[in-house]
Amino acid sequence: QVQLVESGGGLVQAGGSLRLSCVASRRTSAFITYAMGWFRQAPGKEREFVSTISRSGSNTIYADSVKGRFTFSRDNAKNTVYLQMNSLKPEDTAVYYCAARWGPWATRPAEYAYWGQGTQVTVAS
Repeated sequence: QVQLVESGGGLVQAGGSLRLSCVASRRTSAFITYAMGWFRQAPGKEREFVSTISRSGSNTIYADSVKGRFTFSRDNAKNTVYLQMNSLKPEDTAVYYCAARWGPWATRPAEYAYWGQGTQVTVAS
């Protein structure tokens, strides 16, 4: 069982930055065996892929909408992943979710077994 807790959301002006964190519970062993993902869901819309990172952290994939602005990283020693979000736009406003799956990275929500509670990101124009 993996428990994930996100933090770092908030209200920011367009063009600003936020850094989201997601910590896996202490009971999570071998964090390195889990690929991690970030997804987001805006009101009235389906949950969409933002980024995924490989188990070692050496490889990442980004949605086209965030490529060049967001950076996904992980610190396996701390059981933590980060999403650095720069040049934020109003269309980035959503609840952001951290997710984990045992095995290689993936881009579809259905491929992830474990989810955090989400953190709200609001970008004002």
